[in-house]
This record gives sequence, C-alpha cells and structure tokens, in this order.
Amino acid sequence: MDIAKLMYRDGLMQGARILVTGGGTGLGREMSQAFLKLGATVHICGRRQNKLDDTAKELMDAHGGTVIGHSCDIRDPGAIEAMVDAIWAEGGALTGVVNNAAGNFISRTEDISVNGFNAIADTVFRGTFYVTHEIGRRLIDEGKSASFLSILTTWVWNGGPFVVPSAMSKSAINTMTQSLAVEWGRYGLRFNAIAPGLFPTEGMSARLSPGGRGGNSDDRMNPMGRHGEMHELANLAVFLMGPGAEWVNGQTIAIDGAGYQATGGTFYQMLSPLGDEEWDAMRAMIKNTNAKDKADRSS
Repeated sequence: MDIAKLMYRDGLMQGARILVTGGGTGLGREMSQAFLKLGATVHICGRRQNKLDDTAKELMDAHGGTVIGHSCDIRDPGAIEAMVDAIWAEGGALTGVVNNAAGNFISRTEDISVNGFNAIADTVFRGTFYVTHEIGRRLIDEGKSASFLSILTTWVWNGGPFVVPSAMSKSAINTMTQSLAVEWGRYGLRFNAIAPGLFPTEGMSARLSPGGRGGNSDDRMNPMGRHGEMHELANLAVFLMGPGAEWVNGQTIAIDGAGYQATGGTFYQMLSPLGDEEWDAMRAMIKNTNAKDKADRSS
C-alpha cells in the first residue's frame, strides 16, 4: 500500500486500541498498517505466530508505535477468551475490532465435503460471532463504547455461485451487523461492514484464482477497468473505525468500482463452462496451497 495516499492527518487514531483478526497478511495487514500509521495501538491475530511476529516488526520498523501479535484460532472460543484476556491485561479495553479473518476456495458445490464446508463456516460464520460476542459482552459490562467492522463481499446481496460456503457465512455476518447495530447501539457499540471487490492478495489468488482461472480476476470486467488499490480500502476502514463517523451504524458499504452493479461480482460467467479436468486441476492447486500453509503453521 502507498501509505502516502492515506487521506487522514497523522495522530487521528491516537489512543485507539484495535484488534484485526487475520491481521498478519492480506487486507488485514494493510488495514493494520493504516491504523498504526495514524496512531492506534494495533493487535493482530492469526494462526501463524511467526507470520504475526514478522508483520508486527515490519510495521513498527516502518511507522513506530505498537503492534502485538496473538496466535489464536478463532474457531476456538477458549482461545479467543485467552487472547482477549491478554489484550485487556496489556492495556485495557479495545476501542475497535475488525473481523477480517476468513477462508474461501472455489468449487462446484456438488464437490464440497462436509469438512470443506465446515472449514469455511467455522472461521467466517462461527469465528466472527465468537470474537464479536466475547469482546462485545466485556465492553457492555464495562460501559465502554467501540466500533466493530466486518469484511464481507457483495455476495451477501446476490449470492455466490462456486463459493457457496463463504457466501452463506458472510451473509450471516451481514445479518449480524444489522442486528447488533440495533440491539447494542444503546451501549455505544457500532457495527458496520465493507464489501470489497477485487483487491488482489497472495491468499486470494491461490484459492480463488488458481492457475489464473478465477472468475472476477480480470480487470477488464470492471467498469473502471482496474482492481482496487489497498489505500482505497484502508481509507474506508479508517473512516468507519476512526472519530467523526459515530452516526454511521448498521451499514454494509461496497468498494468495488461498481463491479457488483455491472456483473454481479460473482464467478459464474468464467467458471460455469469449465469441465471435470479443469476443476480437477484447480482442486489440486488449492490442496497444494493448503498443505503449504499447514506446514508453515507447524514450523
């Protein structure tokens, strides 16, 4: 990300304490960098402590401030409780939470196993709720206000062929966002979401565009003829998490160059014609990526 393209003054988020799930890589890393640059103390979590430590060092070397990495599998409520205990012990209540951790892969739905479905739903659907519930209850008990932001997709509005477990899970988080904005607004807790279009990351490309076959990976399909740039996403996240937007609550905002309006933002057009051989090849690529990630976590 070109950090110079952040549109906010230095120090805007001074005193903020923000947790970014999945903050060691991809979109989570970019948002964490923006919050840090603007003065926030940032906690990042993920399943690979070595990656979290590397990211924390890189960001602090570049911008100063404090980034703390927590190895935490958000599919495990006990692990979340222990992480939140550590965050509170380090410096008190959080002022913001970004539910960014996710998992996804393209597949014909008839090929998805129960374990494959659960691999996505346990992280995106259940894990996001576990994090929100654990932190939200503490904030309510302490009478503290905070902002919650979830990273979704435009599939929450029109479905996601070939990514059904993710589309289902993110649609549920969209419903959670609207529901808790109303129920917990009285406690000073705000809930919003961002639905990004194509912002290329290594993890996204490996599982949603293996071999370059991902359906919406072609910039020519977007009305603006390009993909999103990281500073654009970061600027929107800062707006929703920083001071001055306290009246924004219960909203899911697309940032996709009008791709959703133009094409529906799905993989249908490119993936529906593929046959068994193409799907077999992509499935093998995704399995190789998953095996590499598992090996990295255990190293």
